[in-house]
Amino acid sequence: MTPRSIFRKSLRWSAAGAGLAAAGYAAYVGVTWARYGHASRPGPDERDELLDRFMPACDVVDRCHVVVAAPAAQALAVAAEMDLSDVAVVRAVFKGRELLLGAAPDTRPRPRGLLADMRSLGWGVLAERPGREIVVGAVTQPWEANVTFRAVSAERFAAFNEPGFVKIVWTLRADAIGDNASIFRTETRAVATDPSARARFRRYWAFLSPGIILIRRMMLGRVKGEAERRSQEPRLSLARR
Repeated sequence: MTPRSIFRKSLRWSAAGAGLAAAGYAAYVGVTWARYGHASRPGPDERDELLDRFMPACDVVDRCHVVVAAPAAQALAVAAEMDLSDVAVVRAVFKGRELLLGAAPDTRPRPRGLLADMRSLGWGVLAERPGREIVVGAVTQPWEANVTFRAVSAERFAAFNEPGFVKIVWTLRADAIGDNASIFRTETRAVATDPSARARFRRYWAFLSPGIILIRRMMLGRVKGEAERRSQEPRLSLARR
């Protein structure tokens, strides 16, 4: 096989792969558009009464979890402290959004740690069960190129209905399933405050949610790996003595 034929074959495979990716993305957009406003109900172990206080009904929901061989408090602490800015895929997702929406690069200095970073952007902590769960929320217009987040007090959040906004709440939660094991969960809910915002958010969510969901799934692996590493350190130290 000549170099030219190898090159042509590579081009054909690349074109086929791009076509499949485009078809898959188009299918995802269609399904997500159709499911908008029909949020799935939680399973028995996914129910979250703390989260329900602030948003009992929503337009979209995303839930994910991972089993962690570490205590619940440790898994939650790792999640709150993690820094995803050094992950290439996460940087690529934000850069892609920036290019698609024509946003100006965000050059502001940011604190390290997920929770501290989110609070610096305008998110507020609505409720907390120490060592078990943190509920964070904000109101925003996510379709804006340079999106801003505005914290609303816990007392006012559920009733907030200013037109033109989307209310978003998300959790970091760890449920103990043994002395040294837990299930780390994260759940995000969003609801628009009026029909106009709902229509704009539906378009935004259908086209751009894959990147958002990808980041959350990547977070699970990092929480699991770091929490389990920290949990094993004392035992490894004792074993060396």
